[in-house]
Amino acid sequence: MRTQPSLPDATLPFHPALSAKPGDPIYNTFSQHSTAPRVNTNTLLASALRKQYPDLHLTITSTYSSDLLGFAAAGNAIATPSSTSDESPPNAVETSSSSTDLPSDLKWRRYIAPSKRASVSLGYLADTIKFGRFAYSWSSQNYILYTVVGSHNIYDEDLTYILSSSDQANDNLLLAAGSFWNQLHEEILVFDGGFWQKSHKLWENVQNSAWDDVILDPGMKKSIMNEVNKFFGSEERYKKLKVPWKRGIIYYGPPGNGKTISIKATMNALSHRSSGPIPTLYVRSLASVYGPEFAISSIFAQARKQSPCLLVFEDLDSLVTDAVRSYFLNEVDGLESNDGILMVGSTNHLERLDKGIRNRPSRFDRKYLFPVPGMEERDAYCHFWRRKLGVTDGEDGEGQGEVDFPILLCKAIAGITGGFSFAYIQEAFVASLLAIAAVGEDGDGDEGEGEGDTVEGVDPTYEWEGRWGEVDVEGVGRLVRDEDKDLDRYVLWRQMKKQVKILRDELDAGKGE
Repeated sequence: MRTQPSLPDATLPFHPALSAKPGDPIYNTFSQHSTAPRVNTNTLLASALRKQYPDLHLTITSTYSSDLLGFAAAGNAIATPSSTSDESPPNAVETSSSSTDLPSDLKWRRYIAPSKRASVSLGYLADTIKFGRFAYSWSSQNYILYTVVGSHNIYDEDLTYILSSSDQANDNLLLAAGSFWNQLHEEILVFDGGFWQKSHKLWENVQNSAWDDVILDPGMKKSIMNEVNKFFGSEERYKKLKVPWKRGIIYYGPPGNGKTISIKATMNALSHRSSGPIPTLYVRSLASVYGPEFAISSIFAQARKQSPCLLVFEDLDSLVTDAVRSYFLNEVDGLESNDGILMVGSTNHLERLDKGIRNRPSRFDRKYLFPVPGMEERDAYCHFWRRKLGVTDGEDGEGQGEVDFPILLCKAIAGITGGFSFAYIQEAFVASLLAIAAVGEDGDGDEGEGEGDTVEGVDPTYEWEGRWGEVDVEGVGRLVRDEDKDLDRYVLWRQMKKQVKILRDELDAGKGE
C-alpha cells in the first residue's frame, strides 16, 4: 500500500529571520515552497487549504477563465483583501486560523506612464498579485478567495481557490462570473494578431458615428439601414421560407466616400437596438502565428458563437487573397451553420475580389456603390462642418462662432470641390482651420495671396460686385445675392480656395502617373 508523502509543516516560518513569528499557515506554505525546488504549486496548496479549512468546500479554477476579482471590480460582488488576523464580516465563513502580524499577500507594484507625454497626469500605480487572500461576498453568500501565481513544471499558472459552505455555492459563483465575461460590456470584439480581444476604445469611437451624420444619397442610406434592420428582425421568416438566415453585403467605391463611417454607424445602431443589442465582430487582419487558415477558422467559430452578430471585414480585398480564398469560401458555404451572421465587407477595388466572392449568390448578396459625392452631398457635408464647429446663425444671417462661416459658404465650397471625395473635402477644412489657427482670424499666412487666388471649377473672370451672378460648376447653378457678394472677406473662404487648389493639383498629378 502506497503512503501519502508528508507535507511540509504549514506552520513553519517562510524565512529564518521571522522564525519567532507564526504566520498565516497558507502563506507560509506558499512562501516556503517558493524558495525551494518545486513541481506543482497547485498540488501543495490544495492540500494545505484542505488542512487549514477542513469544514469548507474547495473549488480550484483558472484565474484567466474565471476572473473573480474583475467580476467584483465591475460591481457584481465585493472583494476585500484580508489576512487570517482580520475579523470576519457578519455571516462570513468561519476560519480556524490564528492571528498574526505577518503579511498575507504578495504583490508587485509597478508604475504605468500616462498614455500621452503631454498629459498633466503623473501616471498611476498598479499591482500584480502573486499571492492574495480575499473575503468575497456575492449574492448573499460569503467566500474566501486565494489568488496565486504558482508553477507547474517550468510554467507559471494563475489559479484561484474558492472556499465556501458548499460546492453548489462555488459553482453558482463561477457560472455567474463566466456568463458575465462571456458578454460584451461596451466593447467590440476585434480579431488581430491571431486572437480575439475586447476593445472598449473602438466601442467609444463608434459611439461618435450616427446615421444622422452620414451623408449619402437618401435612398441608398435608407436601403442600407432597412437591409440591416430587417435581417436581424426576420429570423422566423427565414425559417418559414426554409432558407439559411445569413446575408452578406459589400460596400465598394473610391476611398474616402463614406464606407467606413457607414459601417461604424451600423455598429452603433446595432449596439443600441431596442429589442436587444447585436454584437459586432471586427476583423482587422488574418495575421497569425498559426497561419491565415487558422485565423479564418477562429473568426467564423467566434461568429457562430456570438450569433446573431455583425461580422465586419474592412478592406476585404486585402484580407481574402488568392492564398486563402478557398478556405474563406468553405467557411462561408461550409457544413456548419452560419445562421444569424450578417457579413459586411468593404473594398476600394471591387475588381480585385474573386468572382466567387463578389458575384456568387448566398455569399455577398448585395453590393452598394459609394461614389464621389455630387453637389448636393458636398453642400450637406459643408453644413455638417458648420455644426461641427458650433456655428450658429445670427439675425443678419452670418455664421457666428470661432470662425466666420455663413451658410452662403457651404454652396461656394461645394462648388469648388467637384470631384473631391469626402476625405479630400475634410482635408481641405482641416488644413484651412490649421492655417487660420496659426496666423489668426484675419491673416492668410502668405503675403500677397488671398483675393487673387483662383480655383479650377470656378470662373476666375466672374465679377462678384454689383449684381446677381451665376457661376456654373458641374452644371449646377450657384446664385449669390448682392449683399453676400464679397466672399473674400471671409478668411475661411480664402484659405479653402488655397487648400482646394493644392489638393486638386495633387489629384491631377496622381491621374497622370
